[in-house]
Formats: sequence, structure tokens, C-alpha cells
Amino acid sequence: MFRNVEIALASLYVTTTGVLIAGIYYVHQILGVEQWGIIAFLSLIMTLVVGGILAKIAITPLREHFHHLERFSKETLHELNLPINTITANVQMLRKSHTDEKSLKRLERIEIAAEMLKERYNELDYMIKKQSEREKIEHFDLREVIEERLVFLRSLYPSVTWDVMIASYVVNCDRIGLGKVIDNLIENGVKYSPKNPIITITLQDNTVSIKDQGIGMDEITLMHIYDRYYQSDSTMAGYGIGLNLVKRYCDRYGIALHISSRINEGTCVKLEFKKKGIVDG
Repeated sequence: MFRNVEIALASLYVTTTGVLIAGIYYVHQILGVEQWGIIAFLSLIMTLVVGGILAKIAITPLREHFHHLERFSKETLHELNLPINTITANVQMLRKSHTDEKSLKRLERIEIAAEMLKERYNELDYMIKKQSEREKIEHFDLREVIEERLVFLRSLYPSVTWDVMIASYVVNCDRIGLGKVIDNLIENGVKYSPKNPIITITLQDNTVSIKDQGIGMDEITLMHIYDRYYQSDSTMAGYGIGLNLVKRYCDRYGIALHISSRINEGTCVKLEFKKKGIVDG
């Protein structure tokens, strides 16, 4: 498909160049027009018309490809939702008939895995909607979002000690995307911390602070943390795109992102929202 687009674009270039040369020749030699300003203007008009037609022909396959990809993604998400709900429903039923400690622990692990799948489902759904510029701007309390994410993260990371001090603060932005930002920053703190980590989360005035006591970063790493696919430790899980997405979200909604870190002392990430809790969309 992309090969066809390349051929179409090459044809567009050759054809428009040919039309330009032929137009100049026709107006100057055949019609006998000597004013080069008029010749240039008429040639430009002809080139724009032909170029627009050929550009539409060249872009059509690419547009059809993206429409197909978007439709396929939506259908796949719809199909994923059914097994996730089935797993959750059956686990709840099994809890009624299995009450011994060993079975309950197994069911709890299944529930956590299903919840992780559901989170990935929501994330994919959000990314598809974001690509189509259909973000939902909401007016909400930032404290509620942090508490919602902590309910999920506490079950996912039972060995973490959580030091949480959050006050209410109202913002106006994409709630789902902000939840993903909070998830990413907290998960980074856990991932790059030793066993039984301590994660400190505060929300005071217009600033959210997420601090860990992990391995920290040097100055060179701090210079590259927003680069897509960059990872300071290749042995760690992930694809190195998290902070890149966080940075893009913060830029989108005018949130100041501050990261400070020291080797073997930990990292502190701060999200500074605009005063009065208003973030322009």
C-alpha cells in the first residue's frame, strides 16, 4: 500500500513539473504572451489545480489504510471487553464456593491480572480516542483521581509502603489521560526502587509530588528521560515511552513538569498545575 503512495507522489512531482513547463511554453510561444508576470500566474493556477487532483489521488490509499486500522482497533477492543468481563464474573462466582486460603489467593491473583488487562483496555481505548482528537475535558477534583488510581495500584503492589497526603484541588482537563500520567509516574517509582519500596505522594496547593527512594538518575539520564524508547536500564521491563507520553500530556494542558533525582537517593516528580485549578484545554 505504501509503495503505491510512493509511486503516486513521484507521479505527482513529475506531472506537476511537466504541466508547469508545458503551461509556460503554451502561453509564451502559442498564445504569444510576453508579460512574464501573467505567464507565471497562469502557470501557477494550472499547477495548483493539477497538483490538487493528483495529491487527492495519492493520499486516498493512505486515508483508507488509517480508517481501516482505526476500525480494526475498535473492533478488537470490543472483542477484548467480553473475555475480561467473563473472567471477572466467574472469579466472583468461584469465591462463593472456594473459601480456603490457598484458593482465595489464587483467585485474588486472577482478579489482579484481569484488572491489569482492563487497565490496558482502557489505555488503548484512550489512545485511539486521543488520536482522533476526541478527548473529554472534565471539571473534577484531582484528589479523587489520585485516590482512584491508588485503589488499583495498592492491589497491584502489595509490598509498597504508601505515604499519602493529598488535599482537594479542582482542575479542568482530560481525566482519563491524567489518570494514566499518575499511574506511569507511580509505577516508575516502584519499578526503580528496591524491595519493599516507600512511595510518597502529596497534593498541596496546585502541585502533585510523587517521590521514591529508588536508584535515582544521573545528569546524563535526566537529559534523555523524555526521549521516546530511551531506557537507562535495559534490564527493566517496559518500552521507554512512559515519560514521553507524560511530557506530551503536560505540554498539552499547560502543566509544569519538574523532575529532580540523585543516584541512590531517589527521584521526585512534580506536576504543577495552573493557579486556581484551571487548565486550558
